[in-house]
Formats: sequence, structure tokens, C-alpha cells
Amino acid sequence: MPKTYLSLTLAAVLALGTPAFAQEADAPKSDVDLGTEVAQDGNALGTTYDAEKSGDWTVRCLRTDAEQDPCEMSQMLSDQEGNAVAEVSLFKLPDGQAAVAGATVATPLETLLTEQLMISVDGGAAKKYPFRFCTAQGCFAQIGFTAAELEGFKKGSAANIVIVPRVAPDQKVVLEMSLSGFTKAFDTIPAR
Repeated sequence: MPKTYLSLTLAAVLALGTPAFAQEADAPKSDVDLGTEVAQDGNALGTTYDAEKSGDWTVRCLRTDAEQDPCEMSQMLSDQEGNAVAEVSLFKLPDGQAAVAGATVATPLETLLTEQLMISVDGGAAKKYPFRFCTAQGCFAQIGFTAAELEGFKKGSAANIVIVPRVAPDQKVVLEMSLSGFTKAFDTIPAR
């Protein structure tokens, strides 16, 4: 998968109705990255930047003119051969909801959607989550995690994410999501 896949979930979240952030009209534009225009100037509005690294998680933010840029924590998941297969991005949700954290998991287009996405922490029981949509860049599951589920991630050492390939429905692709640095990264990001 291309390196530009890293900013995929942020672009997907922005496309789904979170507050849009305008790019400066006179900022020079370069390539189109997953359907969003990216300015050549790394400090221009609408560009993403890595704020910090915490264990195996990266805190990635979107440059805005707001007092605090919106951020999420993300991790690229690789198969046993080291090929990037999926990306997980987590973000805090506002207080007062059943879900305290949201996640977007991006998988390849050739994922068998009817088998759903499965997540288990430290060998525990797997929970299934439906895929919401697909684009030319991949298929996406959008998940809400309760406080108890979030606590499981904070206490765990690794989670398994399982997807099923469409071309081989009898096989499962198990991707390990490291939870090293999870708590620190989560505590760093502001609520949306």
C-alpha cells in the first residue's frame, strides 16, 4: 500500500461531516492525496502533521486556525511479511456519550465485508464491527468504544484485528495492533 495511505482515515473522517477546515485560497497546491488537496507548505491550513510518537502510536493532527488542532492517534498494521495492510485511527469523543472513543479502521478493497472486522485484546473474546463504506482507497469500519473497551486497550499489550479476504473467504488475515504507548497517546489527544 502506498505511503499516502497514512492520512486516509483523517481524510475519511473529514469527508463524513466533521467540521471542515478551509485551506488558504492562495496557498500553493500540489498532488491530490486521497481526494483532498494538500498544500505544498507544511504549515498551511488543512495539512496534517505528526505531533508526537508514543510507543507504536503516532499522534497526527490537522492544521487549522482553531486554538487547538484536532488530533487522532494512529498505527499502520502490517502482515507477517511486513506489508502495510490496514490503518487504525482513534480519537476522543465528547463527554456524555455511551462511546468515549471513536475509531476508523481502513482495510484493503478486497476485504469480504459480510464477515465484518473482528478485534480482540490479549487473546480475549473477539467483537465484530461492521464496515460502513468503501472508496477507491479501501474499506472503512467506524467504531465507537465504551469506557470499558477503552480500558481493555489501556491495560492490554496487543490486540488482534482480523479481516477476511474476498478472494479467499475461508482464510483470515490476523493483524497485530500493538498497544505499546496507547495510554499516553490517548491522553495526549484532545476531545473532538
